[in-house]
Amino acid sequence: MIDLVYAIMDNLSSHRTTDVLLFLLAHPRWEMVFQPKYAAYLNLIEPWWKILRSLALAGRRFENWDEISDAIHGATAYWNAHRHPFIWGNRRRPRPRRSPGIALPPRAA
Repeated sequence: MIDLVYAIMDNLSSHRTTDVLLFLLAHPRWEMVFQPKYAAYLNLIEPWWKILRSLALAGRRFENWDEISDAIHGATAYWNAHRHPFIWGNRRRPRPRRSPGIALPPRAA
């Protein structure tokens, strides 16, 4: 019996190209499993990229690739030291409605 390898993919169009389909035909043990459309919360790479950008890249200017690599390495080390599990499907708490600011026109009586 052949052990199957499941590749869980999002619905990016490049995952359905001819090269990918030919790979799947040549390697029958591999099987693609696509995430449901409109279920971005299942794709855990998106929150990971958001965290990486905020820890390593946000508001910084880099002069060369070594600085980028060092920033990513430092952010990854920090994240691994302070890791906690992602919670799937957890929605943001609703924020309380803000009171109108100075820029809003006054209400008509």
